[in-house]
Amino acid sequence: MGKKTVGRKSETLVKAVIEVIKEHKGKEVVSLDLRGIETAVSDYFVVCHGTSNTHISSLADNVRKDVSKKIKEKPWHIEGESNKEWVLLDYFDVVVHIFNKEKRDFYKLENLWADANIQHIEQSA
Repeated sequence: MGKKTVGRKSETLVKAVIEVIKEHKGKEVVSLDLRGIETAVSDYFVVCHGTSNTHISSLADNVRKDVSKKIKEKPWHIEGESNKEWVLLDYFDVVVHIFNKEKRDFYKLENLWADANIQHIEQSA
């Protein structure tokens, strides 16, 4: 596995991802800063959920496309696009989790990583 990039690059990526998710009406957006956790696999997780399979697909597609346009970053791996219950976009330093509500409530990533610095993002009006 490659060396993790620390600092500004991760923060810029998180801000871009959150901006896109908010623009496309992602629900209950949360940023988990994992940099202080020794066993963490990335610097940040961004977690949200969509209201339907179509919404989840749209959120994932828009994050991938818009983040690439805005800051020239592309995920190196994507999972879950076929079932749309939990789509994961892995940017290495930042991992984006887009759930349906039921899967999000079941897995409770925010609780699993409770030692992280957790920021709840305000919903757009």
